[in-house]
Amino acid sequence: MRDNIYVTSPLLPPLEEFIPYLEQIWQSKHLTNAGPFHQQLEAELANYLGVEHLCLFSNGTLALLTALQALRVKGEVITTPYSFVATAHSILWNSLTPVFVDIDPLTCNMDPAKIEAAITPETTAILPVHCYGIPCDVDEIQRIADMYDLRVIYDAAHAFGVKQDGLSVLNQGDLSILSFHATKVFNTVEGGAIICRDAKMKKRIDFLKNFGFADETTVVATGINGKMNEVQAAFGMLQLRHIDDALEKRRAVYQRYQSLLQNIPGLRLLEAPENVEWNCAYVPVFIGPEFGCSRDSIYEQMKKENIFTRRYFYPLISEFPMYRGLPSARPGHLSVAESVSASVLCLPVYPTLTLQEVDEIVELLLSFSAHRSGPQIKMAVAEI
Repeated sequence: MRDNIYVTSPLLPPLEEFIPYLEQIWQSKHLTNAGPFHQQLEAELANYLGVEHLCLFSNGTLALLTALQALRVKGEVITTPYSFVATAHSILWNSLTPVFVDIDPLTCNMDPAKIEAAITPETTAILPVHCYGIPCDVDEIQRIADMYDLRVIYDAAHAFGVKQDGLSVLNQGDLSILSFHATKVFNTVEGGAIICRDAKMKKRIDFLKNFGFADETTVVATGINGKMNEVQAAFGMLQLRHIDDALEKRRAVYQRYQSLLQNIPGLRLLEAPENVEWNCAYVPVFIGPEFGCSRDSIYEQMKKENIFTRRYFYPLISEFPMYRGLPSARPGHLSVAESVSASVLCLPVYPTLTLQEVDEIVELLLSFSAHRSGPQIKMAVAEI
């Protein structure tokens, strides 16, 4: 029986490499509150990612919550139903109203053509998601935001290291939010960050993530405790040493999938535009009726073989109880997102996944197709 293969697995460098970091923390007795590793990681990540200012958080959800606070967003926020629930939860937690618009069927990102019709006098911001790390149509979204004087906050949880036309996609909009959860391309076990453009905004965000303290006795805002501790930051420093190798291995895995799954009836693989340097954060495939087997049936049968894929994102955020009563969540309004959500299956991708394991995953997946038989699949895999 094969070992369990999950859709993702955290990057874990050798334990012996982490021990010196822990010893430094132990000796310094500086455990949190912007310690040495916290400050170093902020600086090194900003340099690596090609951004001006970066504010570390203990997790990406707190970063999203604080971003809306930092920009003083009110009223309605236009967003996507095709994302992890934290995207919309951050809006509700700020006593704001999420307004869902449909997505583009190819990129799975918010469809800019749907945004203007959703704008009302109560709209103050747009919260798009760079889904699977594929950049949104940032130029069109910014054009609309400028026309209606709206803020733009990008949920860039999947977009670590992603570049478009040679520049970091994290520099788009007013703010961008990263997640450093264990399942992400780069992780600090739990963690996140806000990318901002100027020092004044960074200072405001740093106040907000530390209860609003400006100094020992002065509180200037109703802040929250969103600080990243030294152990998380140290883990991030170690991760950063291995990130380029990890990204290269992820690309090799994706390319293997791509070579084996192209031109299969009823199956589409997500691909990045030519001008995008993608991080291969996820490998979603979209199962159509021509494939001959339903997405849910494939999901269950692969699980029996200890291959744990993920229907990501399913269900839509708009289908959860706290959202489905919204006018923008009504049936049929989000038809593309509904169709994509019903067909998506994310295949395993992580640096330690071997190409042989990729071959086994593909062989099993294609065995469910009405167009391929077992011996043909094995031959196709062997030829790669």
